[in-house]
Amino acid sequence: MSFAFVFPGQGSQSVGMLSALASASQAVRATFEEASGVLGFNLWKLVSEGPEDALNATERTQPAMLAAGVATWRAWRAEGGAPPAVVAGHSLGEFTALVCAQSLDFQAAVELVRFRGQAMQEAVPAGTGAMAAILGLDDEAIEAACREAAQGGVVEPANFNSPGQVVIAGERAAVERAMEAAKARGAKRAVVLPVSVPSHTSLMRGAGERLAERLGALEVRTPHIPYVSAVDAAAHSEPDDIRAILVRQISSPVRWPQTLRAVSAGATAQVIECGPGRVLTGLNRRIEKRADLSFLALEDPASIASALTQTQGDVHA
Repeated sequence: MSFAFVFPGQGSQSVGMLSALASASQAVRATFEEASGVLGFNLWKLVSEGPEDALNATERTQPAMLAAGVATWRAWRAEGGAPPAVVAGHSLGEFTALVCAQSLDFQAAVELVRFRGQAMQEAVPAGTGAMAAILGLDDEAIEAACREAAQGGVVEPANFNSPGQVVIAGERAAVERAMEAAKARGAKRAVVLPVSVPSHTSLMRGAGERLAERLGALEVRTPHIPYVSAVDAAAHSEPDDIRAILVRQISSPVRWPQTLRAVSAGATAQVIECGPGRVLTGLNRRIEKRADLSFLALEDPASIASALTQTQGDVHA
């Protein structure tokens, strides 16, 4: 039986994250020091002490979450954890997955995701974009609500997270109209998220063009571990194909249910979230109810020890 690793994205960050793991594993602080050298400021100090609004700025959140996922991966490997059979990531987590699969160099990826965050922030004027979570409504009804609410503006599904949980994004007024349209169709809740950048929508195409230029000059290697993209829930291995999917990703919705099913197919026994928090683990349990599939989250020494016990004997090339 094999296992898969999945990496979280923005929204899983918190001040103080990975503090317990850092006290037990030298890999954590070393990884953040490496990232700090690229960024020119003390990333571990920001993650450990805040302030929260500084950590939540997109151009800082993205390198922080990348470093957190890679640090957790390195702590896992330092304890003798085997590499997984497949990797995937939610949004920003795709970059973490590619670093851990040795497709992207870590330091180059830190600079790349900082640039990605800046490009996303600059693509839409501050205060004009919005994201909202729609709960308790099926995907088709949400898509219909967005079409009805657009009225010449932009509002689109951005994250298909799990059945009954979809994040929409776009221009603020259009998002607000779509929230009302979703409630009229029976949504249990519609909640504005504390994010001003409408990620994974057509408003990000300009940012995608800027990212494409950076990716064109970046070394991308064939992953050592199979990588599945959350853009299309398909495996990608050719460097140019990976560049193209990372450009598409910035303006395409995250399709997490299909991605989870792709990585958990066949003989996979565990899906392990690698990084701070348990956001993906919660989503995964709502998506896939198979009795022979378990979900774990690596975030502290105890959870790594537990996962090591459960995955012993699962060794992959």
